Amino acid sequence: MEKKYQSTRNNTIQFSASQAILAGLSPDGGLFVLPNLDEVNLDVSTVLDKDYQEIASLVITQFFNEFSENDIKKCVKEAYTNTFSDDKITPLKKVGDDYVLELFHGPTCSFKDVALSLLPKLVNLSAKTQHNTNKRLILTATSGDTGKAALEGFKNDPLVDMIVYYPNNGVSTIQEKQMQTQDGGNVSVVSINGNFDDAQSNVKRLFHDEELVALLKEHHIEFSSANSVNIGRLIPQVVYYFASYVELVNIGEIKLGEKIDYIVPTGNFGNILAGYYAQQMGLPINKLICASNENNVLYDFLKTGEYDTNREFKKTSSPSMDILISSNLERMLFHLSGGDANYVADLMNQLKKTGKFKISDDLLHTIQETFGTGYATDKQVAEQIDKVYNEKGYLLDPHTAVASYVLENSHEKKEKTVILSTASPYKFVQEVSKDIPELAIDSAQDEFKLIDELEEKTNVYAPRQLKDLKNAPILHNQVIDIDEMKDIIIKQVGES
Repeated sequence: MEKKYQSTRNNTIQFSASQAILAGLSPDGGLFVLPNLDEVNLDVSTVLDKDYQEIASLVITQFFNEFSENDIKKCVKEAYTNTFSDDKITPLKKVGDDYVLELFHGPTCSFKDVALSLLPKLVNLSAKTQHNTNKRLILTATSGDTGKAALEGFKNDPLVDMIVYYPNNGVSTIQEKQMQTQDGGNVSVVSINGNFDDAQSNVKRLFHDEELVALLKEHHIEFSSANSVNIGRLIPQVVYYFASYVELVNIGEIKLGEKIDYIVPTGNFGNILAGYYAQQMGLPINKLICASNENNVLYDFLKTGEYDTNREFKKTSSPSMDILISSNLERMLFHLSGGDANYVADLMNQLKKTGKFKISDDLLHTIQETFGTGYATDKQVAEQIDKVYNEKGYLLDPHTAVASYVLENSHEKKEKTVILSTASPYKFVQEVSKDIPELAIDSAQDEFKLIDELEEKTNVYAPRQLKDLKNAPILHNQVIDIDEMKDIIIKQVGES
């Protein structure tokens, strides 16, 4: 039977997988979810002899059974063949007594590549399935990594136009250069005078702007999304949880069926939610630990049950996590409240009106059975980068350092633990160079000189695609105010 997706806020809004992938967001502003996660399962013992692509095909088929197995295998093959620098796609590295799952070997050196290499294939397959010939206008807000990964995935796609909004002075220099130098005749990159939450909230609002929707309809264009609010972006992230567990079994680090913990540096809650989906499919996960930076709204929520965004927004050394409104938390609330869409809708309405909400003690207890939490300050992140390099010879980026610090200081470790590493340290080379004083690197110098010097002194490979940015021409340099975001769309539609 074909699985149907529904809105987190309304049980009566139901879409097929292809419809949900194309829409991105539900018409009522909710996120699409599979209401009965017990409908999806995958016996780990059946994939012990499978490679990443084979595991991906099996996982994705479980969620998107509207598509044929052959179509999904074709999408997976196109996404992961000769596109990642490591044949394992997401290799596992032992660091001390624990493991780091490296998710940054794709085209843009970020974990977002894993899903955004596949999403364009799923979007085009969905359009074909729906006999939908309309062009898609993908709006994306990014805190640093999603933007470049989405741009790379969708560039020159004749069926897609894309606009990426990112916070001015809110991403690393390398992240910004990656986006500003993006080629492709169908993409636009715009910096906004605001933070990521401003960008994300306005993108969601624009999706339901009646004037814009009518204008797009006149031009045979429909909105879509590449953020993890899109179910087609979220599900591919489930795969690397299975792949890492399988590798641990195959190398003899754990026995089949033994539970393990994952520590996930988390901003928008999508990466860690994918782990929850893996757990619900049958993967033996004990705890999913949400690691936050100083924008620790998720930490406070998981401790107290109160989600309160009425606080100072801090720019930290881990900018991709500088988020106060975590979209995918809505999906978690839906699932762990027993699929109570009315309850979720009420919570989201409170959040919109007051900037906060509080859940029941019973629901908080249910959440805490699966999710743990911890956070790190910028000072602690810097110290952790230095400590891990000097003691274990491993180079952490600031986001992974948040998770590493939480592992050592906030997590009561009982199981084998895997840290999800979300970005190459070279994407944040200035911070990493500064945080390891023993290397005696002048962190104030040009980022590309820093890349060369850090590589030389640590013997840690610097990705070629980052080094090549040095001579890439700037193609996008527009800076706008938040209230001009709509104007950018109107102009792009007029030119399409």
